Amino acid sequence: MNNFSKRCWLFFVALLFSCSALAKEAPSSGSPIADVAISTLPPEVAQTLKLIKQGGPYLYAKDGIVFGNYEGVLPGRKRGYYHEFTVITPHARNRGARRIIAGGNPQTSGEYFYTGDHYRTFQRIRE
Repeated sequence: MNNFSKRCWLFFVALLFSCSALAKEAPSSGSPIADVAISTLPPEVAQTLKLIKQGGPYLYAKDGIVFGNYEGVLPGRKRGYYHEFTVITPHARNRGARRIIAGGNPQTSGEYFYTGDHYRTFQRIRE
């Protein structure tokens, strides 16, 4: 085997390994999301949900921005379908990790997801 063939072979093996590693790390879109009663979540979740339904006023400038669902954990939708809102975290010096993600029209859709760990996991809010 000549030098060029060896390099091609090594490149091919490295490429296969990279693709395999990426496939294992990719989020599983469409995985089931557990429902959770709003009464079992921190009280700040209910407060934020109330603000969302009345259209504000929101405490943070970024509230209401488009949530891209880059993690692929929520059901796949067109860009712009999901919007994020901050759930106050007591004693946090910044926005904290807690959010509500609303689908469709945030005020009326009834489709709300809670994440307490900055988008790693989600629960569908059941009111």
